[in-house]
Amino acid sequence: MFGDLFEEDFSFISNNHCGKAKKSKPRDSEPPAPRDFTNLSGIKNQGGTCYLNSLLQTLLFTPEFREALFSLGPEELGILDDSNKPDAKVRIIPLQLQRLFAQLLLLDQQAASTTDLTDSFGWNSNEEMRQHDVQELNRILFSALETSLVGTSGHDLINRLYHGIVVNQIVCKECKNISERQEDFLDLTVAVKGVAGLEEALWNMYVEEEYFENENLYRCGACDKLVEASKSAKLRKLPPFLTISLLRFNFDFEKCERYKETSCYTFPIQINLRPFCEQTEMDDSEYMYELFSVIIHKGGCYGGHYHVYIKDVDELGNWQLQEEEDRLIEDKASRDTENAKEVENPLAVLKGILSEEERKQIVVDQLGQKLLEKKGVSWNKKYRKQYGALRKYLQNHPQIFQFSPDENKVGLKEKGKLPFNSDSQGQDLQSPHRKNDVQWNSEKKPTMLRDSSAGCHWFDLNDSKVQPIKEKDIEKQFQGKESAYMLFYRKSQLKRPPEARGNPRYRIPEHLLNEMNAANTELQKKRAEYDSANHGIDLHLHLSSWYKFHNGALHPSLPWKEGVVDLTIDRRKTLGDLRQSVFQMLESWEGDMVLSIAKPLPAGLHLYQILDGDELILDGIGLADGADIFLWNGKEV
Repeated sequence: MFGDLFEEDFSFISNNHCGKAKKSKPRDSEPPAPRDFTNLSGIKNQGGTCYLNSLLQTLLFTPEFREALFSLGPEELGILDDSNKPDAKVRIIPLQLQRLFAQLLLLDQQAASTTDLTDSFGWNSNEEMRQHDVQELNRILFSALETSLVGTSGHDLINRLYHGIVVNQIVCKECKNISERQEDFLDLTVAVKGVAGLEEALWNMYVEEEYFENENLYRCGACDKLVEASKSAKLRKLPPFLTISLLRFNFDFEKCERYKETSCYTFPIQINLRPFCEQTEMDDSEYMYELFSVIIHKGGCYGGHYHVYIKDVDELGNWQLQEEEDRLIEDKASRDTENAKEVENPLAVLKGILSEEERKQIVVDQLGQKLLEKKGVSWNKKYRKQYGALRKYLQNHPQIFQFSPDENKVGLKEKGKLPFNSDSQGQDLQSPHRKNDVQWNSEKKPTMLRDSSAGCHWFDLNDSKVQPIKEKDIEKQFQGKESAYMLFYRKSQLKRPPEARGNPRYRIPEHLLNEMNAANTELQKKRAEYDSANHGIDLHLHLSSWYKFHNGALHPSLPWKEGVVDLTIDRRKTLGDLRQSVFQMLESWEGDMVLSIAKPLPAGLHLYQILDGDELILDGIGLADGADIFLWNGKEV
């Protein structure tokens, strides 16, 4: 039915290759990009699957649906690893949906894949790829999930959250007999053509009456004759979540063709459904609904693109618009100016850098670069002579600085709290019910201020791309070729627990937390390997103490291989970083250090260019892979 658009295997590594690789260092496949500043994950478009992505994101950001799904454990659903065993009962659809939701919440990648989920639906035929209607998919997805959950505690998940009842009544004007018929619904379909907005459409459907009179009479079963009567419909049962489909697509009988209705059609952020209900005596709060998702269609009736505006009910994402980013930059510049006026000792300088670091921790090798960027001078030039090497200085102040277990990172030591987790996806993820833990992705969250008065914020989730929007941007989708197509409301009475706020791990089963732990560790490893393979350069360091000068050239006093120290460094780093790395490798070095590009020749080692300017980028000064660097005091050997 859905063609071969789902034939894409899930992988942590894409097949994209960038640029030309060095012969000695083959270029690795580039791993997927990490999440951007919003801290929310998009979904890959497999080719016309934007309608699926929009619906899945809406379900993900329906916390009650998400948590009900996560509450079903392996004892009820089985295990995916057993899916090929003949006697095992594995409910693949809910398991794959659980796994996809866990990836969207916890996996540190820009976009997740839906391949495993759609394969579980059997949507992998060889028909021609084509786009489908998101309203149709909503019903198909719910039906498939309901069937898969039969016999489990989640058998009524869909009905419990989305099921409502409409009652149709015909009242005889003579005997007052009422003929009644109930209709169940999971979503309501409302007219767009000739209607100003949602409330008018609902009024026409559930308040206005249709009359049987004159030549159009109704046969009453009680009277057993044709009589005048009135016909009406009311909402008898309201679901916790109300899904509304807009009839944007119509048929022009004169032109014999379909067309999309692009006229203005308004819908409110909050709506009171009391006027449309059969029972109206309850408190207003029973009828109040809030909009939390708008699926948008851009294009015409024969094709187009879907994306979705979603309200972040649990505040899982970081919301920041450009004007607020500019304000934060100005504030930071102002603080930097004030800091520049202060005369600070190295202890205050380093504490200041680490306190401003968003992650509260930093790679030791990068701390010197941060100092250079902040003060315009390197550690070696300003402090090394008086205080020694940077790493030694940090180690000599254990009451202030604390190293990570592998001693690669350093942070400020806090009372009663360790600044380092086991890893960025470690123990925190394995303790889903601890409320105050730092989240797995807290390292990469930018310092962004929430507007507490504005409440939850909205995001535009457009396949792999996620960006923040303002609530008033929804008004832009009232009309035009890009306009609202499905509306999702939630009862205003539904309140979220405090521990769910900003906590993507909330109620996720431990086995999925462990799986995401492992996946994030693998992603980090592959990114590090890719970064090293594609940006690292190998340098050969020649120490002056191992050489003597005669006959116009430098000659090693040790065998060639024994007298060379190899160092790998990122070509994007500065000369100051290189100098700092050399100092850390050669802690016994005393006095000034001059780096000179050297070239081994048959007559001996010849020096060509002194490297100067700690702020210069290594790649920019032409330092090539395999270059020879001579280390000396700049005066004599």
